[in-house]
Amino acid sequence: MAAPRSRWFVLLWALLPFLAAFGGAAFPPDQWFAALVKPSWQPPNYLFGPVWTTLYLMMGIAAGLVWLRGPSPAVRAALIVFAVQLVLNALWTPVFFGAHALGAALVVIVVLWLAIAITIVLFWRVQRIAAALLLPYLAWVSFATALNAALWRLNA
Repeated sequence: MAAPRSRWFVLLWALLPFLAAFGGAAFPPDQWFAALVKPSWQPPNYLFGPVWTTLYLMMGIAAGLVWLRGPSPAVRAALIVFAVQLVLNALWTPVFFGAHALGAALVVIVVLWLAIAITIVLFWRVQRIAAALLLPYLAWVSFATALNAALWRLNA
């Protein structure tokens, strides 16, 4: 039987998703973004920070809960897919705000959405509460995907 995993490492997992945010901080909304035609339903810019902070914390706690289940092929697969979606999450901001590539960003966010959905399925098999913690993230990325698509359509 494997030794129990330290609960302190859950704190490290809880902080891990914030690395994606640090990468995105290098590409804040700029004049290019301000000049885009936006849909009427776009939320105000000040809302994005608190939402993402909450989602990143929930993502990290979810990954920590899965990690606590101990080493197994199911845990390993779930955490690998979690890492993939985290990389895609970090990639979207430089593609959208850095490269000003609305279409490419839409491709990234669609692949991100799929990776999150797969992560939820894999987390569900290991730790159902962890999977549930990712549902608001999937909902927000669904909204962000629609917003990215609308921006691309309105500004093509």
